[in-house]
Amino acid sequence: MRLVRFVYPDGRVATGIWRDDDTLADVSAHGDVVHLLADVEARAAAERDAARTTTAIQRSAVRLLPPLQPRLILCIGLNYRDHAEETGARIPSRPVVFAKLANAVAGPDATITWRASVTQQVDYEAELGVVIGATCRDVSPRDALRYVGGYTCVNDLSARDLQFSDEGKQWTLGKTLDGFCPIGPCITTTDAIPDPQALTITCHVNGELMQSASTAGMIFDVATLIAHLSRYITLQPGDLIATGTPAGVGMSRKPPRWLQDGDVCTVNIARIGALTNVMRVLAG
Repeated sequence: MRLVRFVYPDGRVATGIWRDDDTLADVSAHGDVVHLLADVEARAAAERDAARTTTAIQRSAVRLLPPLQPRLILCIGLNYRDHAEETGARIPSRPVVFAKLANAVAGPDATITWRASVTQQVDYEAELGVVIGATCRDVSPRDALRYVGGYTCVNDLSARDLQFSDEGKQWTLGKTLDGFCPIGPCITTTDAIPDPQALTITCHVNGELMQSASTAGMIFDVATLIAHLSRYITLQPGDLIATGTPAGVGMSRKPPRWLQDGDVCTVNIARIGALTNVMRVLAG
């Protein structure tokens, strides 16, 4: 099942199921996306309604929103061996964790803007996003996937000149500018993705392939990440984990490939879909 949030032309926000015929079924009566991830019975009822409804909402007639507004956005750095190697970093012995803030969340087809005076080295990072579906604390890797509600695409946009600045290495600022965490276009529930380590993941900029990998290449798999994070933080439904990016990022290319005004960036993950955003650089 693919869960979405969307807005009607009259401004009403709704929860939907994205069906195989590319139409949406409004299932708002059964709760929001986070509730559907956390409540098996509500999700089953929503799926039944979506299957029997005769009202088809054309995808092109509405605007998709971020599929949820996470309470926490926890990110993992250097979680693919090839990416760690391309940056010259040491292979980590435990997950490298940082965070993005709520202001960074953007949806599919959103335009991402930044000022040229703030950053001139914006990079793309295609990532699998894990959405928690049940409260968990101190879970084992063996049990961890039971707490997942679904999966989404994440573009961990990064202002490298801020992130690696000689004046203090401003990781938080470099990672969480407004709109620097596009997510979507949907959340695919775990019944459709039984193995999160068997997904292809790509990133294209203006149609050119920049990243292509399998989630099997993670150093720390999804279960290990959840177990590790839940040792320190109580994870709750709707929390988002961005699991790291594979090789091919712009900063490691020669010459570096920074995102420019007008660039179209698309993250695509098997069984989830394509997350596309347009980049705009503002003067001043």
